[in-house]
Amino acid sequence: MSLQGGAVPGLLKLIALDPDDLAVISAHVQDSRIATADIVWRQSEKRLVLGLHRLDWDQTLAGAAASRRLVAALRFDRVLACKSRNIDPNAAETALELIGIEFYPAAEAPGGSAVLMFTHGGMLRLDLECLECALTDLGLDDFDDSGAAGQSAGLGD
Repeated sequence: MSLQGGAVPGLLKLIALDPDDLAVISAHVQDSRIATADIVWRQSEKRLVLGLHRLDWDQTLAGAAASRRLVAALRFDRVLACKSRNIDPNAAETALELIGIEFYPAAEAPGGSAVLMFTHGGMLRLDLECLECALTDLGLDDFDDSGAAGQSAGLGD
């Protein structure tokens, strides 16, 4: 594989169609920083998209001298409802830190709920027709560590 045009090695594109797959995505997005402006609920499309600045856990766990953050998109499809707790959608520049994602199956398969848990008690609950989630890295985070938490990835604009 050759990298041309400034391509960044190690970018991920993961898809989750079951709880085990979602656990892998959850591990990769742990400690991601998200501005509330970068949480986009497209109700008519049954889709929720989050722009995030995620820690590159593969590089960090491999012992790289300096950890890096990547700009990524986390997408849930077939979302029937999106509910939040302790997240103000009107506070566009509020910084959130994602702890993890869990899936709770409904009584009738393949539906269920995905719960995104944030620090300070923030939570998003997505009622799903079925589990369809994708994590796509978009490139290196250009913000330094001191400014990344409050910066928007520009995905909700």
